[in-house]
Amino acid sequence: MAAKTKSAALKPANQKSIRQKVIRYLRKYQMDVFDVDFDANGRLFLEEMRKGLAGRKSTLEMIPTYLEVEADVPVGQRVIVADAGGTNFRAATVIFDEQKQPIIENLKIYPMPGVEREVSADEFFRVMAGYLQEIGTASDRLGFCFSYPVEMFPNKDGRLLRFSKEIKAPSVIGCMIGRRLNEALVAAGVGEKHIVLLNDTVATLLAGRGYKNRIFEGIIGFILGTGTNCCYIEKNSNILKKKDLDPDRSQIVNTESGGFGRCHRGKIDIRFDKSTINPGSQKFEKMISGAYLGPLLGMVVQQACEDGLFSPPASAGLARLENLTTTEMNHFLEHPYGSGRLAEAVREGTAEDVQILYGLSDRLTERAAKLSAVNLSSAALQSGQGKDPTRPICIVAEGTTFYKMKTLKSRIEFYLKDYLEDKKYIYTEIVRVENATLVGAAIAGLTN
Repeated sequence: MAAKTKSAALKPANQKSIRQKVIRYLRKYQMDVFDVDFDANGRLFLEEMRKGLAGRKSTLEMIPTYLEVEADVPVGQRVIVADAGGTNFRAATVIFDEQKQPIIENLKIYPMPGVEREVSADEFFRVMAGYLQEIGTASDRLGFCFSYPVEMFPNKDGRLLRFSKEIKAPSVIGCMIGRRLNEALVAAGVGEKHIVLLNDTVATLLAGRGYKNRIFEGIIGFILGTGTNCCYIEKNSNILKKKDLDPDRSQIVNTESGGFGRCHRGKIDIRFDKSTINPGSQKFEKMISGAYLGPLLGMVVQQACEDGLFSPPASAGLARLENLTTTEMNHFLEHPYGSGRLAEAVREGTAEDVQILYGLSDRLTERAAKLSAVNLSSAALQSGQGKDPTRPICIVAEGTTFYKMKTLKSRIEFYLKDYLEDKKYIYTEIVRVENATLVGAAIAGLTN
């Protein structure tokens, strides 16, 4: 008979007591999933959405995009697409076939200017124009997915508000992105293009149009990767801060939901926020997204070590951990007795230590799922759509955290069903579209 190891399974009674111990610890700091009241946080989210739409002070920017979704996608017409992300710049051409399925051609990936070193605004746009030279004659239209907060204008251009990722190009802030890119394209000999600017969340929403010829009543775009954001289709009559809109039409509104600042936050959330490079901003994002979930767990674990939640050997190992990542957190959830810094740190402790660490990681993940569902539910309710179960709202979701974090997606779906479907009679379906940002940028470039 094989010898028992320290990682042998505990008796069911002990497992129950460990769960209770984890919950008591998290609730002491108001960090548990039970501390998040879904109704209360949803009401606050909707309040912030409506204040943002009215132009009142709000932690949700609610940026009108001037992009509509009703226009038909033309068949056989090629469009240039570009996708400027946090690390890479992708360039390609896209054409839709007779079945209105996208065909992506000439795809190339380049380093995003401003990642390795600081660049001026002139260099920033000159480098991007250079990336587009090879395909510059393919079309006079360009759909430009620019994954940063911009103030949009009716001509489909936008002024950069800030860089939310590690791009070092401060002089680009305040620039009209499409206009400056066109100037660089002309200087490069490519010629001026009809540029339609949009961010990655809006592109993700547009990619859901015509998904597998399904009939949906509305569409929501949702990103949960390094960061998070959400957009939806809003009636112009509800966008009170813009006085010149046709009240009978609708458009996509970018909520910039990562900035939601009125959600429930625990004591360690507040302490963690103060430790980041941008304290006081992106409070919601710091509770759910890939850039922050792992580091947040690290602070929760360090406090647990100080509070004596772990045995001395495990506590000694965990206390030495620095710069914990969400990837490492997820690896531990998938392989609690495997390799990885978290698993190795508790290996000299007891099986109870492993289960406590697993419980902390798992409940922070579930809390992220619950908060994500608050975001999506609020967008669905504000849209006024999805009341017919045969024509649900299509949620087009993107992001490695959403799809790769253990149990996150299934738990978001659980909370959406529990709250939206069972209590509000609003129906949704989550879908994934391959190359969503490129496809959405193509649709924007061809239809606006």
